[in-house]
Amino acid sequence: MVEVAVKTVLSLALAGLAAAYACGWRRLHAAGHAPPLWRLALYALGLTTVASALLSPLDDLAAARFSAHMGQHLLLTMMAAPLLLLGNPLPLVLWGLPPRVRWPLAAPLRRRARLRAVLATLTFLPVAGLLHVTTVWIWHLPFLYDAAVEHELVHAVEHATFFATALLFWWPIIQPAPRLRPRPHPGFQILYLLVATAQSTVLGLLLTVPERALYPHYVSVAAALGINATDDQVLGGGLMWSGAHMYLLPILLILYRLSRDAGRERDGAPA
Repeated sequence: MVEVAVKTVLSLALAGLAAAYACGWRRLHAAGHAPPLWRLALYALGLTTVASALLSPLDDLAAARFSAHMGQHLLLTMMAAPLLLLGNPLPLVLWGLPPRVRWPLAAPLRRRARLRAVLATLTFLPVAGLLHVTTVWIWHLPFLYDAAVEHELVHAVEHATFFATALLFWWPIIQPAPRLRPRPHPGFQILYLLVATAQSTVLGLLLTVPERALYPHYVSVAAALGINATDDQVLGGGLMWSGAHMYLLPILLILYRLSRDAGRERDGAPA
């Protein structure tokens, strides 16, 4: 019953966000201010990724396989969160709402508003990174990880905190609207992403190296399914270790932008 309720709420939320964004894009397009189509495509892909992680058979498989559960987390944090932010969602979703709803929701995001100041702090590069990394490591403690797969409400909280802190993590890299603070220096962005790569690799290795399964829930389920819980944990750890290389893609994009800007300066063109 709880699982059905959670999935129903999530389905309605995703449908509402999709409809609001599409309506906002249409309104801005009619006014001559439509964002590029690639943002619309990436936002749609981000919503699809959330649905794939939480509403597909993968969600049911996550209760039985540690590797499937790990796959959910990677989809939410490494793919869905940055894709949605690349869609620059806040202004388009707000423009998709009726004016009587839009203005009260937009008011806390205006300059000097308290919520905006809080969000600016949470998306400050070291703060956002620490929040996300701490969340990931805490939830991988065996007693919490087991609680998440055994209790649907705890599972929902786990996914919500993973996803929310992933949005905070990617914010200073992608810089969607509202622009809460100046873009960090590219060197700090690269260091931030390298640290994220390192910690994710270390956690993946810690899950891969032990010759025993760390999570009692998956040990008991594996015995019933006739699979090896340790091998499944190694697979999950390998997914996290390999998934850490996703952080290298934005590093390459940052280096490309620096190279492009340097080339423009050499040619005498504005950066």
